Amino acid sequence: MLKIIKKIDKNKDIDAVIIGAGYSKSFSFRSGAEKGPSEIIKAFDNNMEIYDRFTDTIPYDIYNFGYFDIKNINKLSPDGAVKIISETHNGFEDSFLLMLGGTHMVSIGAYDYYSKKYNPKEVTILQIDAHPDLRDDTSDYKKASKNDHACVMRRGHEMGFNIVQVGIRTISIYDHKYISENKNIKCFEWGRGTQPTVDEIICSIKTDKVYLTIDIDGLDPAHAPATGTPIPGGLEWFYTQSLIRKLIEKKDLIGADIVEVAPFKDDVLTQYTAATLCYNILSYKLLKRDNKLNYI
Repeated sequence: MLKIIKKIDKNKDIDAVIIGAGYSKSFSFRSGAEKGPSEIIKAFDNNMEIYDRFTDTIPYDIYNFGYFDIKNINKLSPDGAVKIISETHNGFEDSFLLMLGGTHMVSIGAYDYYSKKYNPKEVTILQIDAHPDLRDDTSDYKKASKNDHACVMRRGHEMGFNIVQVGIRTISIYDHKYISENKNIKCFEWGRGTQPTVDEIICSIKTDKVYLTIDIDGLDPAHAPATGTPIPGGLEWFYTQSLIRKLIEKKDLIGADIVEVAPFKDDVLTQYTAATLCYNILSYKLLKRDNKLNYI
C-alpha cells in the first residue's frame, strides 16, 4: 500500500508535490472542506494499490512523491489565503504540483502562480465542475466577496486563461451572461443534449498547455457525495478516468487541483475517489514527462 512522504524539505529532489490547502471560509450549503486535504491523504496513504492497470507500471516505485500542508491557512482572509497559496507553489517550482482543497476558492492562488510562470493566453483551464463559478462577486446571495468559490473561474478568466468547462448542470443568470459574452469559454453542459465524447472535449482545448481543476461535485454524487453543494448527475467514474488519461496523453499538463471534498463521518468514498484521481494524475503526468506513458 502507498506511503507518501509526509514532511519534505523544499530543496529535496521530489518529482511531484501534493499541496494541502484546507481553506473553507468561502463555502455554501455544507461546511467541512478544511478537512478535505488531510482525509484525502489518509486514503492516499493507507488504502491505495500502487500498481496501475492502465499502464502496467508501479509509478510509486519509480517516482518520489511529497506532501506539504499549508498550516493555519484557515485563519487567513481570502486575500491572505490566495497569497500564501501562490507563494507555496513558487517554493516548489521544480516539481509537478497538485493541490488539494479546501473550497474551490483556493484555485485562485494556483492561477495567480501559473499566470506569472506562463502566458495565460497560451494556457487553458480544464474545469470539471457542476457549476460555472463565473460570478463577479457573491453579493446576490451572501456578503459580497470576489475571492469565493463561486467566483474562481471569473478570476482565472480575468487573468487571461482560456476555459473549458465539463459537467456543468446548474447555472446562474450571471454565469450564463458571462459565458455568452466570452468566446474563449467553452461550456459543456450535462443533461442537455448529447453528452460529449472525451475526444470532443480534448479537441475543444485550443492550447497545448492545460491546468486541470476538479471540483469533486463535478462527478456524479454516486461516486463522490461528500461535497459542499452536491448536484444530481455529473461525470461517471470511468468517463472521468478516461478524460484524465486522454488529457495527459494529448496535452502538456502544467498543474492540477482537486477541491471541495467535505468529508462525511464514517464514509470514506469521496476522499478515496479523490485520492485515486490524485494518484492517476501524478502517475500519468510523470510517465508522460519521461516518455514512458504507454496505455495497455
